[in-house]
Parts: sequence; structure tokens; C-alpha cells
Amino acid sequence: MKKPLRITLVTLGVLVAIPVLLVATTAVVNVVATAAEASSITDYGQRVPVDGKEMNVVLSGDGDQTIVLLPGLGTAAPGLDFQPLIDELDDSYRVVAVEPFGTGLSDPTDTERTAANITREVHEALQHLGVDRYVLMGHSIAGIYALTYSAAYADELVAFVGIDSSVPDQPGADEPIPADLIAALSTLGITRALTALAPDPYAGLPFDEHTVSQMKLLSSKNAAAPTLVNEMANTAANFAAVSGATFPAQLPVLLFVRANDTDVDGWVALHEQQAASVDTGQVITLTGDHYLHHTLSPEIAAGTTDFLAALSLR
Repeated sequence: MKKPLRITLVTLGVLVAIPVLLVATTAVVNVVATAAEASSITDYGQRVPVDGKEMNVVLSGDGDQTIVLLPGLGTAAPGLDFQPLIDELDDSYRVVAVEPFGTGLSDPTDTERTAANITREVHEALQHLGVDRYVLMGHSIAGIYALTYSAAYADELVAFVGIDSSVPDQPGADEPIPADLIAALSTLGITRALTALAPDPYAGLPFDEHTVSQMKLLSSKNAAAPTLVNEMANTAANFAAVSGATFPAQLPVLLFVRANDTDVDGWVALHEQQAASVDTGQVITLTGDHYLHHTLSPEIAAGTTDFLAALSLR
């Protein structure tokens, strides 16, 4: 009976060793590929000094009004991701796309990724650029940061425009993101392997080949790096910090909301409530995915222009 037992033990050992070897291989491949990719990332935008580091911003257009763009959580290259919307806006406005620390070409940081720290850093970047009167336009989690931002710098804001922006107390907001697991999967190279097998997320979108290539490179570099992982870990706390909060009543608010969202119960209604909490609020529903600005930038730009024009007539 010893021989079959020995064979069984050897077989089990091989079965255990195979996934260990595979993970070791993907981890090594990930390290080598990440180092090789770094030299392929091309420069764009301009750096501004913030908190002793450098933050990257992308400026376009020279209109009289300024629109400041803030990204959603996990957007690895905001200055590139917003390009379809920038192209629609910069004929009429000065557009400033901010890449917060840990995204795009901005430096990483060890400063805790609280809403208060993130908004303070964005404001410092804008101050360096001499931007002191502007429309704040934000995607996804930027809707939460915008509440903190508007409480601190209300006198600088013309309006807030949300692009399928998050709202306080939305269902699931208190659920922690498994940031450590995301980081571990990236370090082990598993995320890279799965990404290679998945459909191209940029297929059919209005990005040229070079931009797609750069976004993929920056996603590999930033998406599970410590700064962004820390922001993920702070997400539930950042939502909790603005529980029950509203924008200043006098701040005009325009919200572009995904009409076909099935992930969050009452998604449109939550935004209608938020718009109703200010003196001048409007909700425009659009049918698309969460990144509405990828495919519906003309509609977002047109709606924004109409909203701001109406404000100027008041």
C-alpha cells in the first residue's frame, strides 16, 4: 500500500506546485514588463508644484470661463481619459484636467488619501496656475470630493457639474474596497494576465492608437500602486465624512446621470434629490456606461454650455 500512497503524495505535490510556479512566473513577468513599459510612457501636460511634489495638469483652450476636470476613482490617466470631453469643451472654455497624486504623470504621495487632503492638493495646483474662478466638473467619486471642496472654496466656484457622480449615502457606499487584495493581485502579475485575456476596454471608443497605448501603460503603472490603493482603502471613510451633506444652496449644480444604471438602487432619484437641495439644480439623464464622457461628450458639452448660459442670464 505504500507505493500508491507515495504516488498520490507526489501527484498532490505537483498539483500544488503548478499554481505556485504559475504565480511566481506571472510575478516575475510583471516586474520585468513594468520596468520595460516605463520607458515607453510619453510626456504630456505640465507639472506644477504641490505639497513639495509635482502634480500633472493638462490645459487646453483659452475661453473666458474655466472648467476644471476631476477624475473618478481608479482612472489611471485622467488627462488622457478626459480627452474626448476636452476636445468638445476647449473651443469655448479654458479646460484644466487635473491628475491627482498617484494618477497619470503626477507623483505618488504618502499623504493619506482623504477627501480633505485630495481637495487641498487640487486647490494648491489651481492656485499655482492662477485659476481662481471656475466650474468644477467631476466624474464618479469626484462628486464626493466636490462636497468637501465646495465647503472649503465655495467663493471660487461658478458651478458643479457631475458626470455620473457619486452621492452621499448611496447604497453600498459603506462597503470597503478590498484594496490589499487588488494590490496583491497586481504584484503577483495576476491582474496583468487577466487583462491580457479580457476584451479591449477601449475598443470602439474615440481614442487614437497612441492614446490607448499610453492609457494601458499608465494603468499598469498606477492602478494598483500604493497611492491609488490608499485612496481605495479610504473610500468608505470618505463617503462617511460627507454623510448627509449637500452642496451650498447658492451653488448651481448640473448632474449628468446614467439613466440605465442597475448597480445602485434609485440612482437617478438620488441625483434628483441632490439637485433639489440647491437653488439652481438640474439633472440630465443619458444612456451609456459609467464613463459617460467616453461616448457622450458632445451631449455633456452641449448641456453644460446651455446650463452655464442660463446662469449668465440670471
